[in-house]
Amino acid sequence: MIRVLLADDEHLIRTALAALLSLEDGIEVVAEAASGDEALAMARAHRPDVAVLDLQMPGPDGIAVAAELRGLLPGCRSLILTSHGRPGYLKRALAAGVQGFLPKTVSAEVLARVVRTVHGGGRYVDPELAAEAISAGDSPLTPREADVLELAAGGASAEEIARRAGLSPGTVRNYLSAAAGKLGARNRHEAVQVARRHGWV
Repeated sequence: MIRVLLADDEHLIRTALAALLSLEDGIEVVAEAASGDEALAMARAHRPDVAVLDLQMPGPDGIAVAAELRGLLPGCRSLILTSHGRPGYLKRALAAGVQGFLPKTVSAEVLARVVRTVHGGGRYVDPELAAEAISAGDSPLTPREADVLELAAGGASAEEIARRAGLSPGTVRNYLSAAAGKLGARNRHEAVQVARRHGWV
């Protein structure tokens, strides 16, 4: 029996997935979570074989949860189920050791098959998402530029970003300017939109 943890902050989606997976032979949903922190707590308590994680949820996102699960439960395999199938997210997920990455538009049959595949030691990446990731190329941003741009996403001032990042306001402005230039954006707000569209922040 494959023991599954389901984490998704949308209650309706999570309960529907649990109901669909429970109809499959050899798969048992042993825990559900509505946030990244809850997913980690449930993983510690129930020790699942496979964690099916929503990409974007409160607290640590699905990729961060998957990365933490690698150390916490080395035998637990992770797959990301998302409505945000952007190339940068896929690359981050694979780098974090995620074994499966697929859109929420897949059928219950495909999801069950992917759960079995990753449990058996295999990998699965949705072919369309993989093709998009290859054609999009890598992020032109340095890790520091991406961090600063992410902090700017909420509309924080350069001074506020500097305080949170441990940098000087001038350095923050330089990073934001460099990021905007690399992304062909006119300002930091446009740069954030471009980076988010590609899943780079």
